[in-house]
Amino acid sequence: QVQLVESGGGLVQAGGSLRLSCAASRTIFSINVMGWYRQAPGKQRELVARISNGGSTNYVNFVKGRFTISRGNAENTVYLQMNSLKPKDTAVYYCAADRYYTIIPRTMEYWGKGTLVTVSS
Repeated sequence: QVQLVESGGGLVQAGGSLRLSCAASRTIFSINVMGWYRQAPGKQRELVARISNGGSTNYVNFVKGRFTISRGNAENTVYLQMNSLKPKDTAVYYCAADRYYTIIPRTMEYWGKGTLVTVSS
């Protein structure tokens, strides 16, 4: 099994910023896409952003211009810089990874346990 560990969540005021980090707990050789999902209270889990090994990115419309996903120098690491946070961004954020990159996003194969982001008004 693949283990993913997220960090960087916390409580921030509206308009503030957070940077989430994710890394595999062991060496993974076949990962070609990593991303972030979130699940807000009472809502379904949704894709926030993803990035392929080639640098292609996708963002959900609501976060475009505010969030930036990036890859680290270490293999199988990914970051999510979140700026201009809004109360509706409050959710558990999950790191995810997949061996296969698809043009149309699909459910990832491997998942972290999540990190809570709370944005106060």
